[in-house]
Amino acid sequence: MPRRWVAAVACLLALVALACEGGGEAGPRPSGGSPAPGTPAVMAALGDSISTGFGSCLMLSSCERNSWSTGDGLRVDSHYQRLLDRNPKLRGAAHNHAKPGARAAALAGQAEAAVRDRADYVTVLIGANDACRDDVAAMTPAATFRKQVDEGLRVLRTGRPKARVLVVSVPDLYRLWEVGHTDSRAVRAWGHGVCPALLANATSTAPADAARRAKVRDRIDAYNAQLKSACRAYGSRCRYDGGAVHRVRFTLDLVNALDWFHPNVAGQDRLADATWGAAGFD
Repeated sequence: MPRRWVAAVACLLALVALACEGGGEAGPRPSGGSPAPGTPAVMAALGDSISTGFGSCLMLSSCERNSWSTGDGLRVDSHYQRLLDRNPKLRGAAHNHAKPGARAAALAGQAEAAVRDRADYVTVLIGANDACRDDVAAMTPAATFRKQVDEGLRVLRTGRPKARVLVVSVPDLYRLWEVGHTDSRAVRAWGHGVCPALLANATSTAPADAARRAKVRDRIDAYNAQLKSACRAYGSRCRYDGGAVHRVRFTLDLVNALDWFHPNVAGQDRLADATWGAAGFD
């Protein structure tokens, strides 16, 4: 085979491999010209493992390129990708300060990082880890959760008063138990310590286990009520998703096949779709 054909085939195979893997930032996307008014030049994501794309890259670790918020990969139409269409100056200026395991207590520190970034748009998704403790007694009380969320939002309002903030509801984790507790693969994975307050003894029908799960469900509802109220208190620069993420009807094909808990690529894309309208850029 002529050398020029060998080189061409090698290049083609490299491109196919990159597309299949789903990594790397997408190439230039069509732009409408001048940035639309109010379109951010810098954005940041705050929160927990969900916003880091945890578990969406074939291993149980963060995979930020698939984040519903700041992802720059090829397979999730993230907020970053959608905003990049409107403002090319945003390219490379999406910062992800979310951390696996983070609870609301970490929000103020993450917000300080977003202020240092001079972020114009900030997404906040927090609360799952406040409920996913070893037992229900260890869950963050709703009043404490609200205080910690307020502290984080206060940092943003003080440091970046003109920034747009999107506060996202906590996913319906009880729904995940409903659809997964009859699946042996999910139950086996959850048995390794995934959200034990909710998912321990996942197949049990004992009244005590049912009551425990109900308490987790109710606590998440309380967190979402506090998130809505905190965003309202913040003022006009904050938008709440109206419970959009909590209403996402997650099925097992939207979570990864390792811990059967965190969203996979399709799940991250669903989160991006569910939250985009609430961001208010359309």
